[in-house]
Amino acid sequence: MRTLLAWLGTLLLANLAHANPVALDGTEQWTMHSAEGREYRIMVSLPEGDVPWTGGYPVIYLLDGNAYFPALHAAKRAQDRLRGSILVAIGYPSDTPLDFERRAFDLSPPQPAERNTPPQGGQDLFLDFIEKRLMPQVNARFKVDQDQRSLVGHSFGGMFGVYALFTRPQLFQHVVAISPSLWWRDRYLMEPERAFTQKAHAGKLDLTHSSLTLLIGDREMPQEIQDARALQMRLQALSQYGLRSDFQVEPGEDHMSIPFRVSARVLDELISTRRF
Repeated sequence: MRTLLAWLGTLLLANLAHANPVALDGTEQWTMHSAEGREYRIMVSLPEGDVPWTGGYPVIYLLDGNAYFPALHAAKRAQDRLRGSILVAIGYPSDTPLDFERRAFDLSPPQPAERNTPPQGGQDLFLDFIEKRLMPQVNARFKVDQDQRSLVGHSFGGMFGVYALFTRPQLFQHVVAISPSLWWRDRYLMEPERAFTQKAHAGKLDLTHSSLTLLIGDREMPQEIQDARALQMRLQALSQYGLRSDFQVEPGEDHMSIPFRVSARVLDELISTRRF
């Protein structure tokens, strides 16, 4: 009897080892490659219901999809008003929630050679992938409201979202930066911020329907909270050109817990935003 139980236990473990991964209802997954051959795992939370009166579904692009897609997908499907949207998460062919080497390259500015380990500096190539490869694929697959494109990123991803706003403001109408690493490389974002601000004052940018939301936990480093608050205060001057900026502190949350705490609020804010 003991031998039989041991054999059955071994058989059960073997079957579990070869079990298929859990599939989330209402989703699909693609594999895509950048122009340079880097592979990406694209996870899509499908829209539900009729196409909105605007003629297309709002679309939200999410960075670090391996880590954050399940939580945002669940939050989207839990409320009827959020289901009529598309969530496109960009991840990597990895079994880990955060692929530190890949995201270090995709989400960061160039580094001096002596500090370039792991390799960094691919943020413009990554933006090219999103703009020239991923977005056309999403547009071909779904009816998309081109006036309701948003980007959500956490930590390095939040830093990348701010960079995207400053350097390609036409790409996303709304950016949510959760705990953005504004301190990275001696606050390198200050330079593109100055260029962005100068273009706005010169009338060279259309910011009428643009927004940036900065979210941070109150248990994060005081300097990180201060940096995010200071950025939002500086950007308030651009409200005269239409840019809406917001700064929110989440009580009781730290750097790694806050993305999961604010999932439903982020989706609700982005999907409820109206252009007209």
